[in-house]
Amino acid sequence: MDPAATGKQLLDQVARSIYLREVWYFGLEYTDTKSFNRWLKHEKPVLSQNVQKDQAQVLQFRFLVRFYPEDVSEELIEEITQRLFFRQVKGLILNDSIYCPAETCVLLASYAMQAKFGDYDEDKYPPKSLINERILPERVGDQFQLSNAEWVKRVVNWWKQHERLTKEDAMLEYLKVAQDLEMFGVSYFEIQNKTGTVLLLGVDAIGINIYDTRDKLIPKVGFPWSEIRNVSFKEKKFVIKPADMQSPDFIFISTRIRANRQILSLCMGNHELYARRRRPDTKEITQLKAQAAAEKSARNQERARVRVDTERRKQAEQERESLQEKIDGLERSTQLIRQEKPSRRSSESSTTGSIEEQNQRAKESDDKRRKAENAQLRLQRERKEADTEYRRTVERTRYEEAEREKAVQEIEKTRLLADENAQEAQRKENEARQIEEDLRETQMRIVQAKKSYSNRFTDRSEEYSVPADDTDNDEDENRTHRKKQNFDTTGNTFAHEDMRTTTTTRDQNRTQKLGAERNNLVQRQQNADTLEDKTYRENTTDKGIDKYKTLKKIREGTVKRRIDEFEAM
Repeated sequence: MDPAATGKQLLDQVARSIYLREVWYFGLEYTDTKSFNRWLKHEKPVLSQNVQKDQAQVLQFRFLVRFYPEDVSEELIEEITQRLFFRQVKGLILNDSIYCPAETCVLLASYAMQAKFGDYDEDKYPPKSLINERILPERVGDQFQLSNAEWVKRVVNWWKQHERLTKEDAMLEYLKVAQDLEMFGVSYFEIQNKTGTVLLLGVDAIGINIYDTRDKLIPKVGFPWSEIRNVSFKEKKFVIKPADMQSPDFIFISTRIRANRQILSLCMGNHELYARRRRPDTKEITQLKAQAAAEKSARNQERARVRVDTERRKQAEQERESLQEKIDGLERSTQLIRQEKPSRRSSESSTTGSIEEQNQRAKESDDKRRKAENAQLRLQRERKEADTEYRRTVERTRYEEAEREKAVQEIEKTRLLADENAQEAQRKENEARQIEEDLRETQMRIVQAKKSYSNRFTDRSEEYSVPADDTDNDEDENRTHRKKQNFDTTGNTFAHEDMRTTTTTRDQNRTQKLGAERNNLVQRQQNADTLEDKTYRENTTDKGIDKYKTLKKIREGTVKRRIDEFEAM
């Protein structure tokens, strides 16, 4: 790339190389010269962002999910996006960065096996061959007195139930279960309230939550994005202005200045996506959904054709084997008759029977021989016809495969053309947005000039602070002038998450099986529960509370009451 390329240009280049269009969920993470992890800024040149170089003077970036959706089945449109999310979330669960109870780990492992291998086939994937597969977190393996073979057997029992589930659908089912985990998509930061109590701030797609440092699963206080009007910080002090103008500001102290910009950036990105989901789809999203639906329909038709062709081939092979068995049987019978004929003639000549009896026996023998020869000719003819039909089936299958290849190529050409059109539309949209930003900045300068001239001060307008470009000095960062963007939350106050239920609870059969799996595992437990295990069991097993019930509970009452609860922690 050009040495002056910006972070956005590099990210777009990565997205184009893997045919990814839902790029707004992703980012490029790097390690700076002070060994802190940062996200590459979009508008700033890559080479000016203090990226740490290795011994070969090479810059290294990690292409990762930065923002998570509220509902993966509704928001992740394209297959490539779902696959990238699946890989990252699976890695986080296996590394225990996202807590997952043991019984759910087994269920997720079965979906991972379906996504990797397809339908379970004991001949292809005997349990011994799967022992070396990394399917569960080490915590789960160490906590229960089960061998690798026993864990594989449990996973296979679930895997068998996913028959005919495509690999793409298996990945989506994995994500639908994983998104209901309490730590899914949450970024944690250490903060303090006014009394100096150390707490955790959790930022995710739904809002901002406050956690005890010993419990990352159950938040104590929560604020959805629909209740937040403005987020800003100065040095270590963060100020969150509620949408309700009568409510006091929510203030907390960040213990690490270098994390401030990341907190603000995550708040901005999640707030923007939260508001976008509650507005009508843009033309780009509508186009993506229509194209994804068409591609999925084409894939399903292709799978149906392949399934039919496979069944035809199996049937033709079975018929051919059946005919071959009949032919072999008749050939053996003919050979036996030919072997018996000389012996019968010799025995008949040695006896002194009448000539008429000998002629009658000879005639019967000739009749049997002719029948055997006719049967052999008929079977040869049937074999030839079966071979001809088999060749026709193979030729027809090859022809259909060639036609499908042509159709796939046409779809790819259409997709490339659509990508070019989308890029052109995005470029025009960016130009229009830049013009609007320039106009807004000019208007703000005029307003500021008028305020300075009249020496009058008014309340700040509803605005959302955008972080300035990274610099090496944190104090300079906090003094840097920040651009402003307005985010209108009017009409977007409906919280979809208040009406949601977990994927597992919507399937009673699965809920019962998971309960049985949990009870069975408890009997084989050899090490004590972790703190997360105890918290999870107290809420799910004892109280029947899930992630969304918890979120609804911690948001009850007025904003002021919740702020008072935060200050009293």
